[in-house]
Amino acid sequence: MDGSATVDLPAVLEWQWGSGGALLAVLRKGEKEIKRKERRNCKRVQSETGSEGPKAVRINVTGFKKFQGVPRNPTETIVNNLRSFVEKKGLPPSVMLGSCTVLEAAGNGALPMLYKVLESGIPPVDSVSNEQTIPSVTVKPERNGIGESLQGKIVAEGDSEESERITTYATEHMPLCPPNVSAESDTDPRSDVYFKNLSIDGFIRAGNLRSALTLFDKMPSRDVVTYNLLISGQAQHGHAGEALQLYSNMVSDGIRESPRTFSSVLSICRREAFFGEGMQVQCRVISLGLSSNSYIGSSLIDLYMHMGFTHLALVLFDELADRSLATWSLVLRGLCEVHLTEEALSLFGEMKSGGFEPNGLSFCYLIGGCGKEMLLDEGKQLHCHVIKAGWEKSNMFVDNSLVDLYSACRSLIDARQSFHSIPAEDVISWNSIIWVCSVCGLLSDARELFSRMQFWGRRPSVRSLVGFLNASSKARNIQLGKQVHCYVMKSGFDQNNVHVQSAVIDMYGKCGEIELSFAFLDGLPERSLECYNSFMTALLRCGITGDVIELFGLMVDEGVGFDEVTLSASLKALAISPSGSLLSCRLLHSCIIKSGFESDLAVSSSMIDAYSKFGQIDLSTRVFYNLSSLNCICFTSIISAYARNGRGRESIRMLERMVEMGLKPDEVTFLSALNGCNHSGLVEEGWSLFHSMKHHFGVPPDRRHYSCMVDLLGRAGMVSEAEELLLWAPEEADSVAWSSLLRSCRIHRNETVARRAAGKLMELESEDPAVSHQVSNFFAEIGEFEMSTHTRQVNMARKVRREIGHSLIENIHGRAEYSEDDKLRIVEDLVSWDVEDEYEAEDSANTFWDSERSAKVLVNLDSFGAAGDGISDDTEAFLKAWKTACSTSNSVFLVPPGRRYLVNATRFKGPCADNLIIQIDGTIVAPDEPSNWDPQLPRIWLDFSKLSGVIFQGNGVIDGSGGKWWASSCKKNKTNALTIDSSSSVKVKGLTIQNSQQMNFVISRCNSVRISEVLVSCPGDSPNTDGIHISESTNVVLQDSKIGTGDDCVSIVNASSNIKMKRIYCGPGHGISIGSLGKDNTTAIVTKVVLDTAFLKETTNGLRIKTWQGGSGYVRAVRFENVQLQEVANPIIIDQFYCDSPTACQNQTSAVKISQIMYRNITGTTKSEEAIKFACSDTVPCSNIVLSNVNLERKDGTVETYCNSAEGFGYGVVHPSADCLSSQDKGCITSDVIKSVVATEPELDHIVHTEL
Repeated sequence: MDGSATVDLPAVLEWQWGSGGALLAVLRKGEKEIKRKERRNCKRVQSETGSEGPKAVRINVTGFKKFQGVPRNPTETIVNNLRSFVEKKGLPPSVMLGSCTVLEAAGNGALPMLYKVLESGIPPVDSVSNEQTIPSVTVKPERNGIGESLQGKIVAEGDSEESERITTYATEHMPLCPPNVSAESDTDPRSDVYFKNLSIDGFIRAGNLRSALTLFDKMPSRDVVTYNLLISGQAQHGHAGEALQLYSNMVSDGIRESPRTFSSVLSICRREAFFGEGMQVQCRVISLGLSSNSYIGSSLIDLYMHMGFTHLALVLFDELADRSLATWSLVLRGLCEVHLTEEALSLFGEMKSGGFEPNGLSFCYLIGGCGKEMLLDEGKQLHCHVIKAGWEKSNMFVDNSLVDLYSACRSLIDARQSFHSIPAEDVISWNSIIWVCSVCGLLSDARELFSRMQFWGRRPSVRSLVGFLNASSKARNIQLGKQVHCYVMKSGFDQNNVHVQSAVIDMYGKCGEIELSFAFLDGLPERSLECYNSFMTALLRCGITGDVIELFGLMVDEGVGFDEVTLSASLKALAISPSGSLLSCRLLHSCIIKSGFESDLAVSSSMIDAYSKFGQIDLSTRVFYNLSSLNCICFTSIISAYARNGRGRESIRMLERMVEMGLKPDEVTFLSALNGCNHSGLVEEGWSLFHSMKHHFGVPPDRRHYSCMVDLLGRAGMVSEAEELLLWAPEEADSVAWSSLLRSCRIHRNETVARRAAGKLMELESEDPAVSHQVSNFFAEIGEFEMSTHTRQVNMARKVRREIGHSLIENIHGRAEYSEDDKLRIVEDLVSWDVEDEYEAEDSANTFWDSERSAKVLVNLDSFGAAGDGISDDTEAFLKAWKTACSTSNSVFLVPPGRRYLVNATRFKGPCADNLIIQIDGTIVAPDEPSNWDPQLPRIWLDFSKLSGVIFQGNGVIDGSGGKWWASSCKKNKTNALTIDSSSSVKVKGLTIQNSQQMNFVISRCNSVRISEVLVSCPGDSPNTDGIHISESTNVVLQDSKIGTGDDCVSIVNASSNIKMKRIYCGPGHGISIGSLGKDNTTAIVTKVVLDTAFLKETTNGLRIKTWQGGSGYVRAVRFENVQLQEVANPIIIDQFYCDSPTACQNQTSAVKISQIMYRNITGTTKSEEAIKFACSDTVPCSNIVLSNVNLERKDGTVETYCNSAEGFGYGVVHPSADCLSSQDKGCITSDVIKSVVATEPELDHIVHTEL
């Protein structure tokens, strides 16, 4: 075939032809030449056909010489399409290639026919450059079936090299000979409009919209084509509002719209989210009776799909009489985009039943939808259809969608098989398979594929790099993350891609390198909102909540703005920050309302959680009920809020409502509901909920659910049932569950089950000091003191044999040096362990005395003769009420609010009956005269002993009236305010303790104590008024408390372990102290202490460990992290020369060994020049001291570090420098790197310390 064909077409009312390269050439000749040719052409046609119009017009389609990559000659395709179109019109065809006559029937009654014909040719050789312009041809598909997609490279006959230049010509409708126009007429207005339209179209194609508008304004008359051109042109240039205004003017001018008009306008409304205007256009369509037009109907369906009105779109689809394959694909795409893939698959079945065979685009939509919703089985069925239809290995887009499907469903084997069926040069498939390997944690496979991709010369996409960075974050593989970061920098992705920038920030944050996250953010040329959000979540993950709130303010000040991610992170920071408050939460809530985010589900869920943590459950409920739509996260938040505040039945009812709404609860939802049952003692409800998880909802319970159920059953005394539940668990229970069971057995005195639980605990966590202490205490309680002592001694021997996390190599100078592996092991050990309280899995919510835990017996202090006037002695009334409450199960010892009770030194002894609550809502005051004190109890005021499972709570005050006591300097003549002694499983929440005579709150010889939201207050000059003093106790958790005293805010002394302090505010006072220890050559042991998140303001010491000279024992496994200090003297100090004596203390050869101490994320300002001070024993040096990310500044000068016999290292940012830890010389190193300061070794006489 020679590449040309002749097609004869009938006369019609409006003739249209293609506007390819020939059209552009004609436009350059000017309108005058066009008019002349058209008049001549019309004259010729009329002379041939007479008054009825032309019988046939012959159009030569030429210029196609040679094709590459095209299955057949496009000329033949065009002719065949014309034949198909003619047949659909019901006219007799007779089409032949070459010279032929198409139709016999023609004349005045011929039906209007619309078609597109492309006329293209090879232009002549340029006389100057001797180069040919080789065009490419695209005939775009039409909804009426005329056109067919065709794209290929055309090479001139005789050329040996393929041209790389591609030019696309789009076809347009143009009348060949306007009807009812005289050949001699030069002034017909319709002819003028036609030629003006040609010019407007040319201007728009050339990108000159202004000239097109100018010509439009000068036109005396316009038709529908004029407006269609300008509406499309305005939309193409991003002027959607102007396009709609043109449409409005068109209707006002009385020009009736064509289907193309409605399609263009509806497309604008969809793209620009002008949904209201789109619905008005639909009303116009209905009024004109065009609702059944398939072209317009498809546009309306597309609009409603984007509006989210899927049901209305489906109604419109059902009403369409003529549905094309394009319309079916449009509906399938819309359903898959709104995560209704199952409905799309059902519609797919109807489509095939109706005789429509899906094309590659239809399969891409459906397979993509299955990937989004993790429908692996349905996706595999579609894969079978793809194979049967022959699309596999023939359509690269379908193949890539299959790789994406299996990647999203984490089906690595299937993803690999689909990947290998795609040619190696396809970059999309490479990026998909690398991404799935990354998210599945197969980093080695991902790296190998990445290298192969580089070998093939393919550039990785953003998806691959983000997948690598996320995998590094998940695996905490900082080395891989840094390598990917280097590649990102070399490739330039870090400069212009927000997704990669955010992933880098997130990676460093999750790996604990928050300084590198900040350095990367600070180095960006432009900081986007997404990058700020990533850094904010990184800060939150690292527990630096104060900086999260500060960053929020910075983002607002710099005009970056905020979104739902910013607000959610800020709310979470406020809820857990020591400096957070209910007022701050309310202010942020106001900001959320004003900025329009109150309807966002993620923000509202965070708001519900924040208010509930402040105890404002009513506000949480109000936020929940104000939401117009609800999801699983919202219900989980409100269920958790109710559970946290002791309202278990409400949490169960909310779960039932969630199920009624058709939402499926997940494992977190069930865990929150079970916690609600646990806090409220709802055993039957908890059992029912636990069993329904797997059988009715398909959510298998994990260890967390089993531990919660064991605690619920154990609290109710059903310890045998709890043990049976653990034994029947599908996976072996952890130490948390067995520890909870042992605690319940001790409370309910079930020795048989307790022995088995203790044995299981020692089997699981034999080296955990907390476990050993708990088991040892159990044996002591049942009178087996030898077994108790043996348990402690075995654990001690194991700890001595196993020196955690360090390997010392003595060098020729006799000093220890650390290799890089040594440092890594030390750091890993120090950061890996954590203190776990027996109640750690629970929330520290109040158990209200009128709650649903069980029926409570109220023991009101006033009923026993208490005056409550603050003057009369109410001690006897307290003792009588205590006797009744202690001997009665489920009782509440109530100190009523609004009254002051004067009480002298009193001992409240146990053991007591189960479930005792001491509800202090009033004020208890001590006698203010030391001379009135009971001489038989000189060192106590309120002393509670031998209690188990007791809860102290309320909003009341314990006032020691210590003003006159402080004048006496002798400690032994002073009493402590509140003491809890020889007790276990005790909770204290919400109390205020103030003006103590000496120590405010003492925990002595206790196990499993949880203290939260306690306020301790004494003047800064009150002597020896330690805030909370912990002695000989284990498993103590202190959190969310504010302490200000004249001595240590928290002091931890001998025989204490497993102590956790979190979110503590300290000031005024002497800081957080371990010690003093080793006085009078005694043995002292303190181990496993964590301070996480604290704010110290203007204290005389910061983080202090103090021991006397002499003594033995050790302090080890201590971690101070996420601490902010403001104007603190001695921020970090270890003092092994502590001496609280009127005479100087002598240096001795023995000392308490201090090792494994970590300071991490410590920032702030210091008053003293020596910001870091390690004054360790000359004979027993401190070892394994680690500093990470410490930054201490002084307003009026430099800061320095002092070291004496201290060994360790620093990593990250450490300021002032800690080089003296690894130096062979004693001395201090200043932070001023410009000066060279050589510190001399201090004289021994100078290392004599008094209390700082």
